[in-house]
Amino acid sequence: MYHTWMRFLTPGPVHHRLGLVCLGVGLQYGALPAVGPRTLDHHVAVVISSGGGWYQHPDGRRTTVTAPALLWLTPGVPHHYAPDPATGWDEGFVDFTGPATATYTELGCIEPERPVVPLADAVTPRGVITRIARAARRDNPLLEVETAAAVHELLVALHRARADLTPDGDQVLRALARDACTPMTVAEHAARHGMTLPELRAAVRRGAGCSPKDYLLGVRLGRAKELLAATDLPVAAVARRVGYDDPAYFSRLFTRRTGMPPVRFRAQQGRTVPGGWSDRVPDPDDPPMIEPPGAL
Repeated sequence: MYHTWMRFLTPGPVHHRLGLVCLGVGLQYGALPAVGPRTLDHHVAVVISSGGGWYQHPDGRRTTVTAPALLWLTPGVPHHYAPDPATGWDEGFVDFTGPATATYTELGCIEPERPVVPLADAVTPRGVITRIARAARRDNPLLEVETAAAVHELLVALHRARADLTPDGDQVLRALARDACTPMTVAEHAARHGMTLPELRAAVRRGAGCSPKDYLLGVRLGRAKELLAATDLPVAAVARRVGYDDPAYFSRLFTRRTGMPPVRFRAQQGRTVPGGWSDRVPDPDDPPMIEPPGAL
């Protein structure tokens, strides 16, 4: 016995220009029938939140699937899978496509080479799928836009939920962000964490979808933008604050990565704040108190 609900969408050409579009969403549980063998022309993320079953690869090998788990179904790759007929499983799926899938694949958020991915927790991804299902009602005037936005959120949630993203990996990324503005080479960062350079590269690629160099550069340039926008520090001083002793090199790098030189960024965004901006993200449930003019 099984229960199933699904809905399929047909986004228009203008929606495809969003980069990702949702083509379908479903929520199912029980001893569902086997899927395939078949081949699709789009991506599907199947989140298994309870139960177990199997996935068959194109070469005939079978991999045991135990919840929580993710099945990546990618375009052009034959697949065949099913829950255990004795226990069934609980799944939510989302069909999607769009040019942004190539970038998400490059960033490691879509993994065609890993069709079965163990998850540490399926609660958050399943919650996103449930919201997509609610947004997919036919009387929703923003159906295509709302579901497309949620597909982006789902890919991020699935990346965070992977079981191989250990707390140690998170700690490495936090430490790199903390020390990013210290003038150190990537090899020196690796040594500080007791890792080889390949190990650090693998950890950062797995957690952030980029190289350690790009990860550190992103943190440095973000901090430089804050200093340019919120202080009157000369560009040379900003460069030193974020780890560059050569202000000319910093200016060239900033221009190449942001599309404008530091002085132009400051002219557009500058708003000097005494003491600088706060590093604390405001809590919407506890907004900061703003004293009226003349208050004691």
